[in-house]
Amino acid sequence: MTSSVTVKLASGHQMPLVGFGLWKVPKESAAEIVYNAIKAGYRLFDGAYDYQNEKEAGEGIRRAIREGLVKREEIFVTTKLWNNYHRKEHALEMARSQNESWGLGYIDLLLIHFPCALKYIDPAVRKYPAWWTDDSGTVEEDKVPIRETWESLEQLVDEGVVRSIGVSNFQAQSLYDIMSYAKHPISSLQIEHHPYLVQPGLVKMAQLHSIVVTAYSSFGPQSFLELPEVFSAKAKKMPTLFEVEPIPALAKKYGVTHAQILLRWATQRNIAVIPKSNNASRLSQNLDATGFDLMAEELQLISNLDQGLRFNDPGYYLPNHPLHIFS
Repeated sequence: MTSSVTVKLASGHQMPLVGFGLWKVPKESAAEIVYNAIKAGYRLFDGAYDYQNEKEAGEGIRRAIREGLVKREEIFVTTKLWNNYHRKEHALEMARSQNESWGLGYIDLLLIHFPCALKYIDPAVRKYPAWWTDDSGTVEEDKVPIRETWESLEQLVDEGVVRSIGVSNFQAQSLYDIMSYAKHPISSLQIEHHPYLVQPGLVKMAQLHSIVVTAYSSFGPQSFLELPEVFSAKAKKMPTLFEVEPIPALAKKYGVTHAQILLRWATQRNIAVIPKSNNASRLSQNLDATGFDLMAEELQLISNLDQGLRFNDPGYYLPNHPLHIFS
């Protein structure tokens, strides 16, 4: 099985509807995990500079290409520009550097990771995991308009470094603003999206303007339980989506896993998903998130679980200098 179902981006390129997310994949095992994911049928890999495993993920892809498992044009790589590199000179330098790290010739989709600029930090000086904050965990904002960053991404498209561009964690008004001056279209909007955070208005607005929505953290609190307390506190207070009805009942009805129900709830509404798993059987199960159809009323029952509950919120997990981008 391969991720054969694709969606057409506004740029004209095709993107798989189901991919593999690289968030929290350890860099020391990323190459092997990505290689095995390709063997399982994955063709979309969602990365970011923030994840600090791009070089290793690229190594896994290149190994699969060398062995004839895939061709470069069959692989779709998404990566993201981090907040400290929004100024034009830094955005261009960092994106070119990321392209070199992947080692695949070009990036399929480059996203602005968050709609907030932070002061430039030389990546050669500050090292992961505290590379984007000072020693007390405080961030410092920078006065860079999104237009400057977006037009930098457009230049990268013109140079052939990137094929499609988009944004992540943006809200509707920012999308309207970019569309007022964009020369290259917004191809994708990546957002936290699960039954506890449905964001129906934002999804509808994006899709109305041919912006493909990609969901991250499709399993809701499950994605955050293993993180430090400031990230996991909200998640620990909520029942996992795997145990909340109607998810178990629907999984039993269709003879699929709870995860497959959650992923199909998204993909059936033309929202791309990027789950992660190190388990071989779950890898294949997650990839098969388009092999059955839920009824319209069942989709709505799942959507009715919405609580507007956001787990990835820098207005909450940066207490020294909260960034209220979702307010």
